[in-house]
Amino acid sequence: MIEIKNLCFGYKKSKNVLENVNLNLKKGRIHGLLGKNGIGKSTLLKLIGGLVFPDSGAIKVGTFTPSERKVAFLSDLFFLPEELFELNITIDKFVKLNSVFYPNFSKSDFENYLQEFEISDTKQSLKKLSYGTKKKVLISFGLACHCKLLLFDEPTNGLDIPSKSQFRKVILRAMTDETCVIISTHQVRDLHNLIDTVLILDEKNVLLNATSEEVCNKLFFGICDTTQSTEEMLYSEDDVRGLKFVKENTENEESELNIELLFNAALSNKAKFKELFS
Repeated sequence: MIEIKNLCFGYKKSKNVLENVNLNLKKGRIHGLLGKNGIGKSTLLKLIGGLVFPDSGAIKVGTFTPSERKVAFLSDLFFLPEELFELNITIDKFVKLNSVFYPNFSKSDFENYLQEFEISDTKQSLKKLSYGTKKKVLISFGLACHCKLLLFDEPTNGLDIPSKSQFRKVILRAMTDETCVIISTHQVRDLHNLIDTVLILDEKNVLLNATSEEVCNKLFFGICDTTQSTEEMLYSEDDVRGLKFVKENTENEESELNIELLFNAALSNKAKFKELFS
């Protein structure tokens, strides 16, 4: 669905944010985009969405080039930024003005998603809503558009614990075999049991791009007594239950993916991860 070749981009000519990035993302999957602050996650989403243009290299989304911003491309794309706009209009008015740009928008689905988030009054002004409530409205609208490409930048910021759970449910409900979802987040625990593919950006490029299945085939996630040797471990950290660790899965054991542990392990063993997942 998304093919990126030799992508370079910088807000200043003398300093690239992304450099020679090559990436393939398939439809029918939820991709979790991870990385430290300022590493280029939001920039990558904007490049894919056609909001900023590559300095060199190429991006293809299906048959479209995002930078050309063709109507057929934009009408099948929804982008939720981390920083939300201020609009002094009601929820109803917002939907009326914007749904016309999305031919697959479903008002009934929008209303159902709002109900999931316990929002009933669509006469409220967006400007007067809390950050979290406004985000729930926009998530509901985006999913109701039934776009093939959904880009979410820190979607769970501002959501309370019950709303984060509802977010996971509505995302899974909206998924189809034709949908490609990319979620950029620092809240890695919020992606637990949600994402199909883990993307980690580091040092202007992609450190890891692997499905959950591929990760668990190559790595074992476990917990042990703090007295156990850490020699074979790629990464470990203290936990109230003992020592959480990641090691190579040389014995083909089954384990449950721990995204937070994976992220820390990858940044601590960059060369090893590139070797394992090349």
